[in-house]
Amino acid sequence: MARLARLYVPDQPQHVILRGLDQQPAFVDDQDYELFIDCLKAAARDHHLAVHAWVLMPGAVQLLVTPSDESSLPKAMQAVGRRYVAHFNRRYARRGTLWEGRYRATVIEGERFFLLASRVVELAPVRNHLVAAAEDYRWSSYRHHIGLTVDSLITDHPLYWALGNTPFERQRAYRELCEQPFDERETTQLMQATLKGWVLGSDTYREWASRTANRRVSPLPRGRPRKVREAPAASSAPAAAGAPGGGAIGAAATAAAGGSAAVQSAPHAGSQSSPNYQAPTGAQPDAHSGSHAGAHSGSGSGTTPGANPGGAGGHSSGSASSGSSSGASSSPVHHEHKPGTGTH
Repeated sequence: MARLARLYVPDQPQHVILRGLDQQPAFVDDQDYELFIDCLKAAARDHHLAVHAWVLMPGAVQLLVTPSDESSLPKAMQAVGRRYVAHFNRRYARRGTLWEGRYRATVIEGERFFLLASRVVELAPVRNHLVAAAEDYRWSSYRHHIGLTVDSLITDHPLYWALGNTPFERQRAYRELCEQPFDERETTQLMQATLKGWVLGSDTYREWASRTANRRVSPLPRGRPRKVREAPAASSAPAAAGAPGGGAIGAAATAAAGGSAAVQSAPHAGSQSSPNYQAPTGAQPDAHSGSHAGAHSGSGSGTTPGANPGGAGGHSSGSASSGSSSGASSSPVHHEHKPGTGTH
């Protein structure tokens, strides 16, 4: 199955995760951390990537960013990876990739999840038991947001600015927010959405993001599509007149039955009046008996006139029968086909 293109929605923040290969450390000492930050600063500047929060841990990198265009984040991450991996491999005499595949990223609904994502990124060292307090960890943007340092890599998001009217108010509000316990359900949703690349937000937000990005932003339902059962075939027996939905079927069946009865009541001997007529299979016995009767009448008419009064009577009867049969053969009933009756 073809892999979906990187998801990009204009002006929307993205949570990014980059993991070390086989849980091996991607940073060994301070020099490695400092070089990666320098690489990230240069790439963000060159490709117009706004970085709102970041953290570097021995086996993983997390970022909260807003790309300026569709290629901003991919090109920035490619530039960082190319430069830093080359340095790491030279320094530690190794070969090959340093990361576990491609970076993972997802678009998030800022109003609901931006501050949560910022806290998840900057408090990751505490949650992973690297330090007891987030301000004690050097390799994150948390110290910038609470006023302990000024980080030139950070571009503060409008939602962070909305925490207060002054820097002091914003820093205090953010610290208090980070001291509150996490909503573990929302935290899990954020991590899973990032790892799988699906938009995180409300139904309305996902629909809007899908239209804007012109692609699917959430997974399809699992399993095969359900089969649609076909409607049961109509019964061959005529429906009762009073049964629901049986009026049209019953009328058609009644008409067919009436046509069959009319054909059966017509004299079968008249079928011989048409030279091209072929009796239907179901009518062969009656047609045969009619032709046999006609033959007897004909034999009576072939006797010498006056020799046998009974023969003359038979001839007269045969002629009348023949005449009535001829009249019946001209009726259109014999030439009308009724589906399902077996007669013409």
